[in-house]
Amino acid sequence: MSQPNILFIMTDQQRWDAMSCSGSDWLRTPHMDWIAAEGVRFTNCVTTSPVCIPARVTLASGQYPHTTGVWNNCTYTLAPETPTWMAAIRDAGYRTSLFGKTHLHPHGSDDLRDQEHLLHAYGLDDVDEIGGPRASARVGSYMTDLWQKKGQWQAYQEDYADRFATKPYVVRPSALPLEDYADCYVGRRAAEYLAAYDREQPWFCWVSFGGPHEPWDTPEPYASRYRPEDMPVPARRFADSATRPSGGIDAAFSRGGAVARSAEDMAACRADYAGNVSLIDDQIGQLLATVEARGELDNTVILFTSDHGELNGDHGLIYKGNFLDGAVRVPLLLRVPGEAGGTVCTSPVELVDVGPTLVELAGGALRTSQEGVSLTPAVADPAAQIREYAISELDHEVMILTERWKLAVNTQGAPYLLFDRVADPEESRNLAGDAEFAKVANELLQFLKPMMIMPVLSLRPAMP
Repeated sequence: MSQPNILFIMTDQQRWDAMSCSGSDWLRTPHMDWIAAEGVRFTNCVTTSPVCIPARVTLASGQYPHTTGVWNNCTYTLAPETPTWMAAIRDAGYRTSLFGKTHLHPHGSDDLRDQEHLLHAYGLDDVDEIGGPRASARVGSYMTDLWQKKGQWQAYQEDYADRFATKPYVVRPSALPLEDYADCYVGRRAAEYLAAYDREQPWFCWVSFGGPHEPWDTPEPYASRYRPEDMPVPARRFADSATRPSGGIDAAFSRGGAVARSAEDMAACRADYAGNVSLIDDQIGQLLATVEARGELDNTVILFTSDHGELNGDHGLIYKGNFLDGAVRVPLLLRVPGEAGGTVCTSPVELVDVGPTLVELAGGALRTSQEGVSLTPAVADPAAQIREYAISELDHEVMILTERWKLAVNTQGAPYLLFDRVADPEESRNLAGDAEFAKVANELLQFLKPMMIMPVLSLRPAMP
């Protein structure tokens, strides 16, 4: 295979099971399924932080939150001199591009185009950046210029304000028509760019959708594609088997309990969310068709993932911001042309592994050490163990996930979540504090202790 083109597709707030190829029957994603059938599906991928900004900063920089200091959503600008993997791909001879959301710099009330120099410094040549659904109500971009020209931006702003003035989980179609909905804009602009691409350099194209991030505003006809009554019943709030230390999940429960949400509300949210995923899936189909029309599908690497998940009512919660599966596990598909497809890798992997993987496939070299590792061994052998364990971090708390166990510790290093992922895949029983499982918790804790005691060294001890 000659130096391949690279199509990197990313969604925002897509949980790991929001694909039909993952075995879910509550939505259909034929184009995501096609990528999985052509490549490797990683079933145990976790985000390195279950909220937007730290996850994306870690993705771009290759450094964990305990190194970057970005432990939660905050006003933060990734330094322009950061040696990113995108720059490494550009250095390998690629023309690089970005369509959609990055969140690598603040999305305040200014215009994103004023910060394009940052994206160029990060390694991205051609840029059409948008804010996420929240930021697009206030921040300028080529997309909001289009909305303004069509007399739509004010209606979007008013609809957005009304949703959160009423309740944060209002389900109704966007004030925007389908063709101007943010995810359609991103998909269309990326497809137009690829269709017109005429350089001799291979291309790297990062298509970063803002959905299916809330608000639940999927436009028709996708808004009514799925029936609420066909959605899965949300996972019940887990039971604690014993007295345990408190942690971030308890704050999440406290916030979630402030507003009563009915089963009907959550079913409507999940159905609308499924519609947004299918809308994005159709946009992915258009991207694939564009690459195929160029005659380049047989020489194009495709990687698909998301920054974090969405609980959609699981455990009585919405949004993300904790270490439960709905928030922390994300889809990850890798298609390398010429290699066997339709395989599944169960090894723990992390979102931060995206960069080293794509740089290796581009024939490039990273300029600095990264916390990520390449996923390519799983292409040849899906039974390969990429990582013995994966971690995620939020608000100075840390989670470790193996194929069998998940453990989360609070800011004092005390375990407050422990799940047996084999015996209890729905996370219905929290074993933290249970004397019967104290040995398991202590063994897992040993792997995290160097990271918590000497975070700047970012040590990863080997599991025995």
